[in-house]
Amino acid sequence: MSIKIGDSLPKATFTVMTPDGPKLRTTDEIFKGRRVVLFGVPGAFTPTCSASHLPGFRDKADELKSKGIDEIAVASVNDVFVMDAWAKAANAEAKISFLADGNGDFANALGLSLDLTERGLGVRSQRYSMLVEDGVVRTLNVEEAPGKAEISSAEALLTQI
Repeated sequence: MSIKIGDSLPKATFTVMTPDGPKLRTTDEIFKGRRVVLFGVPGAFTPTCSASHLPGFRDKADELKSKGIDEIAVASVNDVFVMDAWAKAANAEAKISFLADGNGDFANALGLSLDLTERGLGVRSQRYSMLVEDGVVRTLNVEEAPGKAEISSAEALLTQI
């Protein structure tokens, strides 16, 4: 069963890159008592993720934060080193938190995993965006096709905040 509006996010631990190397960061640390925009992608450096989905949130970060958003984060089933390289390559490390869901535990707990083994990518995350307030999902946009970033785009989410 997939997460829905009004549900609390499942407890999870991500790996993030810091100046001192990889560090663990829990859902409580990220979401408790805060307004956070979270978007999920099938994979770092993949075409739609890198060409449109991530750049939209990077470019709209100031506009999102002006609406009371404390943090913008992206989660992907990639390791922390890939996520760090993607943050740097996209010039987004100062605006977006990159959450490595290396084993897909968070995507699975959300009910938003996506089996792309036929394409050689293994189990990944569906593409989505959500507004989370104090750990509770207030807005949720899940794409039907992994190659599209329309209803889950930063522009679409901005109209819902």
